[in-house]
Amino acid sequence: MNTEIPTLTAEFEQLISSTRRGARLARLLAQQQLLEWGVPYGCDFADAVVSIVAELAANAVLHGHLPGEDFSVRLALGDVLRIEVSDARGERRPVPQSPAPGAEGGLGLLLVAELAARWGVTERDPGKTVWAELPWPGTP
Repeated sequence: MNTEIPTLTAEFEQLISSTRRGARLARLLAQQQLLEWGVPYGCDFADAVVSIVAELAANAVLHGHLPGEDFSVRLALGDVLRIEVSDARGERRPVPQSPAPGAEGGLGLLLVAELAARWGVTERDPGKTVWAELPWPGTP
């Protein structure tokens, strides 16, 4: 069985309500989009993408929410897959930090940093975009 995923150029973007259900929806939409692009469910690449989207969407809801404002998720596919989650709180920039021993939270950005080839934050008006990039598995 050939498991190589063909290289595509495509984009998916969705505006989502800034709620816990919205964060879950972002994860499910990313998973569905990967399937439409030929990425098998449950492979390491799909799991990494879905985990990153889940973490960034949860952060957008928890730390980037402003009343009446939504967040957006964008997947842009070329030689790399770029994941972008944008929210309305530009002054609250994410900073990875080591959690306290025994902490049950605070690991999200460390997970993103571990799974992504690179990640960062860009300003937008209003707010910010937190992005992560992963090499597309179909790229040699």
